[in-house]
Amino acid sequence: MDETDFQPGSGPEPDDLQFEIEQAEDYSQYLLHSKAEIVAALRSLIQRRALVSAYIEPGRGFLLTSLLNLEADTGTLLLDWGRDDEINRQALSATQLILSAEVDKVKVQFTLSNLLETRLGGRPAFLAALPDKVLRLQRREYFRLSTPIAKPVKFVTTIKRVDGSTLIAEASLLDISGGGVGLMATPSLAALLPSGTVLSDCKMTLPDEGLLVGKLCVRNKFDVTTRGGARYVRVGCEFLNLPGARMSMVQRYITRIERERKARLSGMS
Repeated sequence: MDETDFQPGSGPEPDDLQFEIEQAEDYSQYLLHSKAEIVAALRSLIQRRALVSAYIEPGRGFLLTSLLNLEADTGTLLLDWGRDDEINRQALSATQLILSAEVDKVKVQFTLSNLLETRLGGRPAFLAALPDKVLRLQRREYFRLSTPIAKPVKFVTTIKRVDGSTLIAEASLLDISGGGVGLMATPSLAALLPSGTVLSDCKMTLPDEGLLVGKLCVRNKFDVTTRGGARYVRVGCEFLNLPGARMSMVQRYITRIERERKARLSGMS
């Protein structure tokens, strides 16, 4: 490779990073499972000669590589050999590696297991079996905007209790993306929203855009304590079959708020 390989300590360590492909519940709609789709996504990396970051097990370093060849019939993949032999050996001994690349604002992630050493054109290379899934995520879908505190986005939905009664629940949005939203919920409200809950009638008023109505599915929850000691629960929800016109509304809102923030930072407003 022409580029210098990253070494442990020369950038963010693997255990400091989070990978979308490891958060299958949050990003399930962006996972490719069919062999034809996987082959197409990986071949695009080969054709564009994309740099691929290969992360070894947490804390053991990572290297830059690229995909050299793909054989769909045999289900094998060839990757470039790194410059640091020690890192190469660690990659060969690792049970699993996470690989990540970005081409034309599309993030591609996949995992490989049990790499083998082989040769291509007289040079060493890595040999691996094709992954069984690939995450393909466009930047507009994975960019997550923290909603402005000065203009909070209010969220209202109807929750069905176990006894059949209903509850009108309100919360504020912590963040929003093309894939879903993060709710700022009280512990009592979060208790009524177990993972997998589908909220069919969700209303969010996006300032200067209008009322966004959609269906959400609860994907994850975690407790948050502010510096002031206040506690709340972030409830991560995924949009379900959001129509194109409503997705455009979300993207317009995200684009405008981000533009306004940049203008304030640059002193233009």
